[in-house]
Amino acid sequence: MPSTAPAVLPLPLVSTEWLAARLGEPGVSVVDGSFYLPAMKRDAAQEYAVAHIPGAVRFDVDEICDHTNPLPHMLPGPEQFSAAVGGTLGISDRDTIVVYDGHGMFSSPRVWWTFRLFGAENVFVLQGGFPCWKAEGRPTAGGPVSRPPKHFAARQPPAIVADAATVQAALASGSAQVVDVRPANRFRGEAPEPRPGIRTGHAPGSLNVPQSNLLENGHLLPPDRLREVLAAGGVDIDKPIIVQCGSGVSSATLCLALHILGKPPVTLYDGSWTDWGGRSDLPVVTGPA
Repeated sequence: MPSTAPAVLPLPLVSTEWLAARLGEPGVSVVDGSFYLPAMKRDAAQEYAVAHIPGAVRFDVDEICDHTNPLPHMLPGPEQFSAAVGGTLGISDRDTIVVYDGHGMFSSPRVWWTFRLFGAENVFVLQGGFPCWKAEGRPTAGGPVSRPPKHFAARQPPAIVADAATVQAALASGSAQVVDVRPANRFRGEAPEPRPGIRTGHAPGSLNVPQSNLLENGHLLPPDRLREVLAAGGVDIDKPIIVQCGSGVSSATLCLALHILGKPPVTLYDGSWTDWGGRSDLPVVTGPA
């Protein structure tokens, strides 16, 4: 069925209509940022090879990452990012970059956040993602996409990436709210973590706003409803926020939501629960927040 989403959306969201009208234009780079958890039983690389938006290159969060860090898909350094994105994918920091994923909206905000972190300014997320694009009968293509190299002038990321010590200090002092977007049953410790060896539960004092509560049919909720969901989760959007999830991917959806609500850049705990729950020296509690 055709999307009922309006063509004019809150920045940095764009509609399928908007993208379809600009496909193939010079300086417009479309990026498939699909990533799936093991429990989803989907293969992002295989799905991309079968079908993607024409001209889209694939951004693999498990490839464009810090391979020296044992935690999954941690941020790379500026030089690695520049080489991977500019040299391999053919994307410039001056391009208009549109990111989507195969789930609707799951990992595309993480890729949007990463591009912005390294200095790209014109970065957008496709509302509804690839499912919406396909449901509307829009064209798809298969196989790899090769683009000529471009220069991506990656900057040193600003200090909005947190580690465990930052989160610990924020929880102890109350200087920032720590908002965990994992599903409620994982936050409460009632469901196992998807990665082996990770404790269940959450950091004492953290709040829970499941990422799924921010979405409807793969679309980010409108601003008024986002405010309602965050208020219901006990989040004061006028105070500092650190976001986290299982491994730093889905939490970027909350960064995107807060950006749309006009809030300054939000800090993201890159190691997230894989880091915290995998360490025996950090406190964990179960039950509701």
